[in-house]
Amino acid sequence: MTVTTESEPLLDDGGSRRPPSNAERRSAAWWADSAPTVSNGTGYGSVAVGGLDKRPVGAEDSNGGGPGDGGGGGNGCAVQQAAPLLTYTWTSLNVFAPGARPARAPLARWFQRRPSAPRKHLLKNVSGCALPGEVVAIMGASGAGKTTLLDALTFRSDRQLTVTGARALSGTVVTSSRDLAGVAAYVQQKDLFVGWLTVREHLVFQALLRMERRIPRTQRLRRVRQVMDELGLTKCQDSIIGVPGKVKGISGGEMKRLSFASEVLTDPTILLCDEPTSGLDAYMAQNTVEVLSRLAKRGKTIVLTIHQPSSEVFAQFDKILLMAEGRVAFLGAPQEALDFFARIGAPIPPKYNPADFFVQLLAVVPTEEATSRERIDRVCDAYERSDTAARNALVTDYPTKGWPPTAGGGKPWLPLDASSGTSRYKASWGTQFCALLWRSWLSVRKDPLLVRVRVLQTAVIALLVSVLYFGQRMDQTGLVNINAALFTTITNMTFQNVLAVIKVFCTERAVFKREHMAAMYRVDAYFLARSTAELPIFMALPVLYTCIVYFAVGLNADPLRFFTCVAITNLIGLVATSFGYFISCAANNMSTALSTGAPAVIPLLLYGGFFVNLDTMPSYFSWIQHISWFRYGNEALLVNQWQDVPEISCAGALNNNSCIHSGHYALQVYSFKEGSVWSDIGHLALLILLFRSLALGLLIIKAR
Repeated sequence: MTVTTESEPLLDDGGSRRPPSNAERRSAAWWADSAPTVSNGTGYGSVAVGGLDKRPVGAEDSNGGGPGDGGGGGNGCAVQQAAPLLTYTWTSLNVFAPGARPARAPLARWFQRRPSAPRKHLLKNVSGCALPGEVVAIMGASGAGKTTLLDALTFRSDRQLTVTGARALSGTVVTSSRDLAGVAAYVQQKDLFVGWLTVREHLVFQALLRMERRIPRTQRLRRVRQVMDELGLTKCQDSIIGVPGKVKGISGGEMKRLSFASEVLTDPTILLCDEPTSGLDAYMAQNTVEVLSRLAKRGKTIVLTIHQPSSEVFAQFDKILLMAEGRVAFLGAPQEALDFFARIGAPIPPKYNPADFFVQLLAVVPTEEATSRERIDRVCDAYERSDTAARNALVTDYPTKGWPPTAGGGKPWLPLDASSGTSRYKASWGTQFCALLWRSWLSVRKDPLLVRVRVLQTAVIALLVSVLYFGQRMDQTGLVNINAALFTTITNMTFQNVLAVIKVFCTERAVFKREHMAAMYRVDAYFLARSTAELPIFMALPVLYTCIVYFAVGLNADPLRFFTCVAITNLIGLVATSFGYFISCAANNMSTALSTGAPAVIPLLLYGGFFVNLDTMPSYFSWIQHISWFRYGNEALLVNQWQDVPEISCAGALNNNSCIHSGHYALQVYSFKEGSVWSDIGHLALLILLFRSLALGLLIIKAR
């Protein structure tokens, strides 16, 4: 296939490339000339601009009703707000990635300065626009820069990448994802959900945190029903989403529609989608794009990346942006693309899928890299000289030429709280905590492994310990066995709880980071809600264990000592849980957390005062005992058991000199002090706060 360039205009579109006229520059709404006329409706996340209004998906006015609740207006008009029609433009976007530095000889690294590596140019002066009512498809071969461009448009580029250029909403430059939060939604390629929730529960959770805080709950639930009806999710609304490898849930197509439903709940003006048809069959892919087309007809601006659509899917695009080697090969209507490639000497064969043709033409063939890149450069250069590029420049060059922005200036599309700089979250902290606590509790309650298996595990281990140490007497043998049983209790509570929570934040990190970046909730609200939801289980299991072991072993029969032992065991379990949260937040993945959890506990166990006397501990390692819950838990349990025990039989002692006659001497063996129970309880409570504060701090750092 040969591509030729021509000196004459490539498209008969009205002349050569020219800058906008003065009249066009003075016009405040020139970018929306082709926007569709949209009837008045309701909005769920933005404020009105210039009287433009749009109707949310699935909303209908009946009986002469206005923006109220299905008819008659109602009280909803006080909290519903209209959303503007917006054009999203990007101008001269360049993305650079750090290059790999050349390797050096082993001795050279000490004597020679390592040369800096040249940066990789991923996106090269990419400009484009998406108008209201359009579905803009970013297409190209693998490695063309589609996802890199979409990440740059959503301000989600990797921190190692350098992004330059301008992005603007209706002529006003935006500089961060916060500027887009009120009007734009991003549907990522990978569907991430909390799998134990049903479809309706997931959407209710999204509605509680994504919609404006002034919207009443009844209206939020009504909006959830509207979106489910519009996207065909009503039939599966009570079905569990599904957990891979554990429980089967909804189908792939339903999961993709659920991703769209989560984003359109707030009726965003701009919707950006990364490979929305990935993993779907031809029918479901066409159905998904039809959903996007219906959204565009309601006044939304749709931008999506797609690899190689079918001809039916391709026909539904209003505009295509062809990418090749980080450059723009074409931006315009599909029919204009056919004419453009025919004019430069690359006509599309009859009965051939245009999308397949474009991808093959602009792909780098592995065995023909030089020829392929030369062909790509010719196509991209031809487009830059075309009148289609000149027309697009009337829109894309606007924010970089110093022309006046919209009347009134500022960023009028932002919600009031975001524009004033007070908060980037739609829901209050209390609402965030309650919604997260509700979702976390549903996950805990529906997961049989989390409740039934833990209860069974605790009961079985308690029975084993009870059988091993059953019916101990107050003699020398009983003294040793009782001390061992109490330390076994600490060890069991530690490893059981640490291993139970060590993967919690690792498994949910992807969902957490996506929702946090979408400004749904604060990190502290998520952490406190997630840990509070599991609190009843972690407090009930030590009670079950202690009730079985305490009386079977024959510990101190004083009722007050029993309840004190229950409280101490609970605190030990909570400290271990807090330490597990700390490891989970510190690890980057689950395998790292599981491999480092147990080794991190061993030093704390060894310096807990059971294996080594505290007075004989090396001074340079003595600091470990101050962060060891084994030390405080062991001391508290032994003091609670042996304090004020007047007499211990010498039966089982080797001789009179080795006999421990009373509880006072039993505590002296470990250098434990009588009356230190409340001090140990206080230290355990401080360790809970310490480990949870460290876990929260690490989670905040990783969320940035």
